[in-house]
Amino acid sequence: MFCAQRVFRCFKTLERWGNYITGKAGPYFIALAVGLIALGTFCFFEVIAPTLSYPIISIPICILIALNLYMHYFYVITVKPGFIDDSHSPSTHYNHRRSSSSSILWAAKKSKSSKPKLTRGVNWTSGVKITPASTTVCRKCQKVRPEYQNLTLQPFNSVAYLVIATFSFCFTGYPIFFQSIGIVYHEWTHTTPEIAFAMMFILCCVLCFAVGVMLTYHLYGISNGETSVEAQDNEEYRKNAKARGEVFVNSYDVGTRKNFEFFFNLGDDGYSLTTLFFPLRINPYTDGYSWARKEGYERHGGVRKGEELTDGEDEDEGV
Repeated sequence: MFCAQRVFRCFKTLERWGNYITGKAGPYFIALAVGLIALGTFCFFEVIAPTLSYPIISIPICILIALNLYMHYFYVITVKPGFIDDSHSPSTHYNHRRSSSSSILWAAKKSKSSKPKLTRGVNWTSGVKITPASTTVCRKCQKVRPEYQNLTLQPFNSVAYLVIATFSFCFTGYPIFFQSIGIVYHEWTHTTPEIAFAMMFILCCVLCFAVGVMLTYHLYGISNGETSVEAQDNEEYRKNAKARGEVFVNSYDVGTRKNFEFFFNLGDDGYSLTTLFFPLRINPYTDGYSWARKEGYERHGGVRKGEELTDGEDEDEGV
């Protein structure tokens, strides 16, 4: 028992050191990412863009992709995580913030629906029930927080447009890549050095594959109404329920279409599909204190009280 306690404390210390080091190195990684994105943009528009067919159509599309990439990454590094405002009542300030977002960077909401908003306690909609999340006191900030957060808003758009941008670079630039490495000989008349373009092309191919795999995993999680952490928990719940002859039901999974509508806030009282193609800021469908569940479910089906998996951090700290 004594050895186990020491091992847990050792890992916790290493975890804190890792968080501290990565936190301090964060600005340098951001600067590196911005520099590489800028270099890739210059290479594309200086080398590849002049060779595209139908430039009246293709160039504006390329500019829109680049604009989305830059703006969504800008939102990722400037918008603070957490709740909309911790110092006010969640629902009241949330609705006020929604209506006061008049900046040109904010998307306009659809015409107001007669259906109830998703932040007024428990309401029934078409096959969906909005229930307040269980709350607990956070050890670090000493504020009341939802115990579990389902489908938390993540830098999804920046990841998606990074994949689109790198794929476009690779798909349209591979003939010039062969020129840059000497397989096909043509006189190089571009400002960008051949070696720089070749390295950028290879980097785009690697990023497109690696980030594309991650994006596919995220899309799969959204379609199932679960985060990556919840996916692991739900798998354990399924095993426990199956051992008892029961069936586990994810109460947050309201159907693939509804899951995506909630994630991108495109459903009732949400935004239009244009927010997926233009770099406009939007609010999430919820204030973070209430979540959409299957109709008729207050909790997961097939999970008995006391079986909920929790983060062992609190227990480890007390060891």
